[in-house]
Amino acid sequence: MKEDIHYFSDLGGMPEPNTFKSDRAIFKEAYIFIPRGCIRDIVASFFPGWTNTRSWVLAKPLTGFTETFSYYLMEISEGGGSTKPDPDQSAESILFVVEGELSLEIDNQREILRPGGYAYIPPEKKWSIKNQISSLTKFHWIRKVYEKDANVVIPDAFIVNEQSVVPQEMPNDPRWKTTRFVEPSDLRHDMHVNIVSFEPGSSIPFPETHVMEHAIYILQGRGTYYLNGEWVDVEAGDFMALRAFCPQACKALGDEPFRYLLYKNVNRHIKL
Repeated sequence: MKEDIHYFSDLGGMPEPNTFKSDRAIFKEAYIFIPRGCIRDIVASFFPGWTNTRSWVLAKPLTGFTETFSYYLMEISEGGGSTKPDPDQSAESILFVVEGELSLEIDNQREILRPGGYAYIPPEKKWSIKNQISSLTKFHWIRKVYEKDANVVIPDAFIVNEQSVVPQEMPNDPRWKTTRFVEPSDLRHDMHVNIVSFEPGSSIPFPETHVMEHAIYILQGRGTYYLNGEWVDVEAGDFMALRAFCPQACKALGDEPFRYLLYKNVNRHIKL
């Protein structure tokens, strides 16, 4: 693993009694901010068809808000998993491992994903998942209904690790980089999940305002994020969901890289 890269994975638990605080959770018209202190045992979910597994659902389609994706944090204990993980055959999935080892089988081909491991699973695929080690396995699971188009074929499944993908520098600031697991010009894909990273002091220097929805999970470091006219301090383990056209920018703080996993919907005509 690259020397200065790591992934936040401290999920669940409960705060000490008599330590009431309002924390920093925010739900606004243009964005949702869920700090890591809200991702506790009492808000975990358990899915049918899964064993020894719990999940935190951070985002789902909401009318008039984010409408294209769901976002789960998954935790599998030893021997747990599922032979039929997703009941929706129209959904495509991206998995990103942050702790442990994930045994993933797609069309009878099995691979082991370790921290930094990234898997794309197209719709209508047979797949299964299991934790075969004695410690916990934790990963992100992002789902979207795949938008078919007569001009392109459904993309193939693939598995890669972040460590084997060279980050691309932004032309205006080499301290701002994006690790792209899919080429933007590959029109088979209707969503991208990238890793965006900033060296301390670097930033997105203008308010991006665009049609794409976002999910943003802070993997490492801390920063401040501009969201629809407000600045919100963020750190590893925090989550944001941004609706279309939410103005956004950020700046890296602290003395380590500021890195986040970023979802966006791309490459399709707008349905009218």
